[in-house]
Amino acid sequence: MNSQPERVHQGAAGALEPVGPSLIVKIVMRPMTKILNPLIVKLAGRRHFHMAAQIRHVGRRSGRTYTTPVSARRSGDAVLIALTFGTQSDWSRNVRSAGGASIRIEGEDYNVTQPQVMSRQEAKPLVQAAFSPMARAGFRMLGIKQIMILRMASAEYLPGAAASANAG
Repeated sequence: MNSQPERVHQGAAGALEPVGPSLIVKIVMRPMTKILNPLIVKLAGRRHFHMAAQIRHVGRRSGRTYTTPVSARRSGDAVLIALTFGTQSDWSRNVRSAGGASIRIEGEDYNVTQPQVMSRQEAKPLVQAAFSPMARAGFRMLGIKQIMILRMASAEYLPGAAASANAG
């Protein structure tokens, strides 16, 4: 594992320091995630399951394909993902390293590219357009400080996406 903290380039806005999960996420969410993720990943991305999407990414060291549930919404040609576990989560680092991933949101599969991490405040107009007031209140309660924004490269169905959803 790389011992140097990864800097996330933000262009004109400067660079954001790596952010880990908040204390409440570490104490409450992390243990629940280990138990609930196998169920959530099966439901995530389905048409009427708004709570989570499935992001499919390739491990930067292993080369394996993984599927991870995330809190994501579409807004125009962008996909916004709340970084509940911060920028140091494996899936976040994998997506940034690869320059993209594929994501299933509400039963539709998309290729996404150009990952960019913004502070919640910096992304406020996009977050307000994409997430409900209840979801945004949840972000504040969980101490979520950053959002990953990805650009949709394609909006067509991706063959084999359902098969890869069972990986990892």
